[in-house]
Amino acid sequence: MGTKNELLARLDEKYDKLSKGQKRLADYIRQNYDKAAFLTAVKLGEAVGVSESTVVRFATQLGYKGYPEFQKELGELVRTKLNSIQRMEVTYGRIGQSEILANVLHSDIEKIKMTIETIDQKAFEIAVDILVNARKIYIVGIRSCAPLANFLAYYLNLICDEVICVNANGSTEIFEQLIRINEQDVIIGISFPRYSMRTLKALEFASNRKAKVITLTDSIHSPINLYSSCNLIARSDMASIVDSLVAPLSVINALVVALCMKKQDEVIKTLGTLEEIWDEYEVYSRDELNPVQDNLNIEIEEKGNIDE
Repeated sequence: MGTKNELLARLDEKYDKLSKGQKRLADYIRQNYDKAAFLTAVKLGEAVGVSESTVVRFATQLGYKGYPEFQKELGELVRTKLNSIQRMEVTYGRIGQSEILANVLHSDIEKIKMTIETIDQKAFEIAVDILVNARKIYIVGIRSCAPLANFLAYYLNLICDEVICVNANGSTEIFEQLIRINEQDVIIGISFPRYSMRTLKALEFASNRKAKVITLTDSIHSPINLYSSCNLIARSDMASIVDSLVAPLSVINALVVALCMKKQDEVIKTLGTLEEIWDEYEVYSRDELNPVQDNLNIEIEEKGNIDE
């Protein structure tokens, strides 16, 4: 199923035509791509023993516009190939203990900025229309993506009639939950590196039954896009063993808000009913619902006691 990374394919194709210095670069990258992805052209040249200009020419020889584009493709390779231990080693090799908080927060901010710049607005609008018209909405997200799937399912349940967050403990269990999916339904698949094979199989199953497929993932090269009729790309990156899922969560928030606007009257009615139920069954304590009013009451009582 997995197709070879574009960069590795180009290295294989162009290798025989490279100069000796460029071949050393190719060999180094094959063996140390996890380190090379974070090196400047100067540092990569120093590691291999060639000049910066040789590194730049090497990138263009492979068909990239320059070193930045080459390094971006190298980053794609790292994100999809590194295991958890390697990811931790790479990250802790780059970040000092005192820099972790600021580094992670700035990285998350950067991922949201990159998502804003690259996400397909048309695809987003299509996704909203698909969800508005769906009979049933299935959502599948496994392992670290499970909280995203649950969050989305919680809010879609307030907006749409039938929303099913697929329990993905086992592959056979997934198919049992999807057994009635058809062309009137939609499935949302959420997956980020390392990509989940169970999510991929669930989308394949749904696609074979003519359901519409929406994907939320990190790249157009993500394998789950194979079965998608609508791709939402949100940038993710590694930080230690943790994937940054802040940008995907922002895209989910945007989906929920857009659906609320499309189904405004129904949402207002549902929320009104819920408020009545919450009040009747005292779901929220009164100090949580109206802390300001309670504080005012306390102050008034205290002042009354003083006057007496």
